[in-house]
Amino acid sequence: MAHFPSYLETYSRGILDERLGELATLLTPCTLCPRKCMADRKGGERGYCNAPYEIYISSAVPHFGEEDPLTGIKGSGTIFLTHCNLRCAFCQNYETSILGEGIACSSAALSDVMINLQDRGCHNINFVTPTHYVPQIVRALVPAIKKGLTIPLVYNTSGYDSPEVIELLDGIFDIYMPDIKFLDRRLSSRYCRADDYPGIVTAVVKEMHRQVGDLVMDENGFATRGLIIRHLMMPSCADDTKAVLDFIASEISSGSYVNIMAQYRPCHQAAEFPEITRGITSTEHGKAISYARSIGLIRASHH
Repeated sequence: MAHFPSYLETYSRGILDERLGELATLLTPCTLCPRKCMADRKGGERGYCNAPYEIYISSAVPHFGEEDPLTGIKGSGTIFLTHCNLRCAFCQNYETSILGEGIACSSAALSDVMINLQDRGCHNINFVTPTHYVPQIVRALVPAIKKGLTIPLVYNTSGYDSPEVIELLDGIFDIYMPDIKFLDRRLSSRYCRADDYPGIVTAVVKEMHRQVGDLVMDENGFATRGLIIRHLMMPSCADDTKAVLDFIASEISSGSYVNIMAQYRPCHQAAEFPEITRGITSTEHGKAISYARSIGLIRASHH
């Protein structure tokens, strides 16, 4: 049974161009993310995320380290985008997200990248940290559709997105993958300089779930549509992990696919925060998984 991504219908109904127009107006001055730094990116200014006007990518490869429903057999077609609007002090991909190591990629070239990944058998196109490049991605989607793109798009994000922008993506992305990092303002303020992060991420994840619902897989176990929630466990933050899981169970869905990740390691500026200069223990991780199951999150797992 074929599963067609929703962007094909959105495109055929002429809605994609409308959305692109609305998104483009948010780029200069830039109000794409909750920081609303108002940078004139088209005029060459760089805002809080330090991203240029043109999209930059660090790599585009079939990725086999994602969740099983995304990785499948031939990998998730992962496009790692440079820069980030959250800029966590402990970032594990800081060479790309903070330092911006990558190359410029026009919309036409990005459409070719998507087609190439599809031709290599990837099960989806997975945009990593897309928040500050949303208009450019949607612009590239139009020629990609004309060239034959038919696999789902994945929005792989820190969750620090503008709810208004996510609303404009309804019918474009079939799979959302936010990482709910913190629900304690003190933590998001300390490590991300974003004390509004908890309120933003809860609103964003609710809107994502409204659009696509719980994760749906095809007969082969490959993701076709829905929400995959990540939570990167942090040392000394066990209570916050419980709060994140409680929020998912009570306000999103007990059927949520949740990846409770234990791969945190001190990177970037983590040494400046003594309480996060170690990894997660297997005991801490086991307790989190057990807690998730105890509150009814039967699709909680670790990868």
